[in-house]
Amino acid sequence: MPEPRPIPKDIAARLCIEVRAERPVRLLSQCWGCLKASKGDQTKMCFHHPPDFRGCGLVNRRYDGSTR
Repeated sequence: MPEPRPIPKDIAARLCIEVRAERPVRLLSQCWGCLKASKGDQTKMCFHHPPDFRGCGLVNRRYDGSTR
């Protein structure tokens, strides 16, 4: 299986917003935990994992699905 491609930071941030807009942020969900821990600071959110910005499974799946 090939190594996953890095996600550009601005695309990862946009995908994060899209995922949260389509899926309600429910108590104790992955997005709820991320938002609570990060307090909205993108540098502390799950997707923000330099250098490849692949720290969030939801963002990764959306990006990988859109680039195939």
